[in-house]
Amino acid sequence: MAEQEEQGIYLFCGIQTDQEDEFGTVEIEGREREIFTIRHEDAAMVCAEVPMKIYHPNKENLMFHQNTVSKVMDQKDTVIPISFGNVFKTKDDVKVLLENLYPQFKKLFPEIKGKIELGLKVIGKKEWLESKVNENPEAVKKAEAVRGKSEAASYYERIQLGGMAQKMVTEIQNEIKTEIFAPLEETAEAAKANDPLGEKMLLNASFLVDRNQEEVFDQKVNEAHEKWKDKVDFNYTGPWPAYNFVNIRLSVEES
Repeated sequence: MAEQEEQGIYLFCGIQTDQEDEFGTVEIEGREREIFTIRHEDAAMVCAEVPMKIYHPNKENLMFHQNTVSKVMDQKDTVIPISFGNVFKTKDDVKVLLENLYPQFKKLFPEIKGKIELGLKVIGKKEWLESKVNENPEAVKKAEAVRGKSEAASYYERIQLGGMAQKMVTEIQNEIKTEIFAPLEETAEAAKANDPLGEKMLLNASFLVDRNQEEVFDQKVNEAHEKWKDKVDFNYTGPWPAYNFVNIRLSVEES
């Protein structure tokens, strides 16, 4: 007889609730699993029973996490995000965790009630960025000097050229912060400009937005996109729970 796989409890998110909520099922690695809650006072963890192992953040696994959190957000207006891949041994462990976290949850509930996180990445179009470099006579001159030289001979020119390009990108990032980030920040409850990823990314921002203001915020994003669409691409995501605005450390105290 095949040995049965040890089961653990996967955590999706925390919620504020005073009732037994039902969120249906989620498919994890080809098998439908019931989504259930573990409660303490007016808080609960949204969970599923899964094989006890490390879950790698591949596309399929990230989707089962994100889709479940989205399903919860459709029903609940106070959702505390929990990062991907947290599996605990037993329901009792999760209960202990929730009891330990409850003072933090109680403080967070009013702060995030009815609020969502929206993400905006602004990526410069290659042709536009190159045209900005070509507007700089010094950079053009330096690029001409590098062209045709051996790699060793052009080493210092390339370093200087790289420095000029970086300075130019920093200037554009500052312009984008003023033109795009600042007006959106006014509509948001809170905003964060995270470090850009990759050399063409000009803005990597997260916004905490009241659900009642989501339409107004969307409109502002659309207006900014209309103004900048020939120069940059927008990657606008959400709604998510407040991942960038909540810092919860998950650990079960050793007994």
